[in-house]
Amino acid sequence: MCFLLALKSDKAELKQKVVIGYVGGFHGLININNIAAQKLTHINYAFVNIKNNRAFLSNESTDTVNLRKLNELKSKNPTLQILISIGGWTWSRNFSDAVLTDTSRRRFAASAVQIIRKFKLDGIDIDWEYPALPGDSGNVYRPEDKQNYTLLLQVLRNSLDSLQSQTKTKKLLTVAVGGFDEFLEHTEMNKAQKYLDFINLMTYDFYPDKVAIHHTNLYPSKKYKGNSADAAFKAYVAAGVPAGKLVIGVAFYSRAMKLKPKNTTGLGDSILSTGYGKGFTYIKDSLINRNGFKVYKDRKAKADYIYNPQTAEFMTFDDEYSVKEKCKYAKNHGMAGVMFWEYDSDIKNYLLDQINKTLK
Repeated sequence: MCFLLALKSDKAELKQKVVIGYVGGFHGLININNIAAQKLTHINYAFVNIKNNRAFLSNESTDTVNLRKLNELKSKNPTLQILISIGGWTWSRNFSDAVLTDTSRRRFAASAVQIIRKFKLDGIDIDWEYPALPGDSGNVYRPEDKQNYTLLLQVLRNSLDSLQSQTKTKKLLTVAVGGFDEFLEHTEMNKAQKYLDFINLMTYDFYPDKVAIHHTNLYPSKKYKGNSADAAFKAYVAAGVPAGKLVIGVAFYSRAMKLKPKNTTGLGDSILSTGYGKGFTYIKDSLINRNGFKVYKDRKAKADYIYNPQTAEFMTFDDEYSVKEKCKYAKNHGMAGVMFWEYDSDIKNYLLDQINKTLK
């Protein structure tokens, strides 16, 4: 009876907006004193690798310490839930092989759940980039991924339910998904969503290869159409995913571009080169309206960026303004909440503070 009441309580708590932060174990040992646990509902530990068709801790000595330390944060926030995130951009190459058959799916699920059991964690996040689509160079992908993605989630859900019945604690299953139409075309999200607690929309990295525009905009720009968080949300709902399971994505990092100058603001100019940019703490403290950079506000897209006309450097990112707009959007559209990639990119919590303030 107590367990049933706990599950009912879990469902009731979903009415409160989630704040999911990805924390990177790839940085090395985590200093949990830098994590504001009371401002989060979930932490997704990134990443767990896949080896020999099984979930695998590639940096076991570091991961073991990190997972133990993250669990210690529950002393500051008893309702905080810790999940492992499997895959990511770099470690998705073996997903397709791992889920190819019923036997391989069951073995993979068992290995993932064993990590949850061993470290007393709260769930699994699948970040497959991407089913039936090329992601990073060398990734294996095949047409069957479309159906196997759903079958994987079904097996994982069943395995987590079994663990849940043993431990009498709720076990979550979530996914991180592409915020673009091709991801929907190569998955069965209307079926897959039945097995999921949350679906984290990666509403960032929207920028094209040739023209400087926003990478994590809520809406398209007036002049430069393209992907947006709004379009992604509407596409997933149209595909059969309940709005209440969708989580909007926030970028704590920037995308930096070197441009071929054409106008004084940079937006829409041709890209000469691009790369992973600075985190928001550095941008706010050192670059916004400093060192030759000027901030520009795109009210149509609900997104800001900075540009240095002398060096033709362009950076697109989320800031307090765009985060506030995304949080308002999540509330107004009945979404589950907000997630962000990733914690170390805003160590002063400028954006996390804005998320908490707006979601109250």
